[in-house]
Amino acid sequence: MDELKARLVRCFLAVFPDLTASEVDAATPASVSSWDSVATLNLLLVIQEEFGVEIEFTDLVDGLSYQRIAAYLQNQSAAQQAQRRA
Repeated sequence: MDELKARLVRCFLAVFPDLTASEVDAATPASVSSWDSVATLNLLLVIQEEFGVEIEFTDLVDGLSYQRIAAYLQNQSAAQQAQRRA
């Protein structure tokens, strides 16, 4: 697991302590009973603090899940690296 995903797993476990690290990979609001709107806001705040990014909820409107957030963060990281090279 790369560093980004390991950090993201820690964020999920901070908000959803009943999950195991192996369960996080498949986490969605439908699969995690405690994932409600308050948990979503908490999760986004924890992720923003951990990664130093601002996440627009509308950027994730297509589906909120561990996989979707991981892809979003990877895209953000790639875009930041590209800007630094330019």
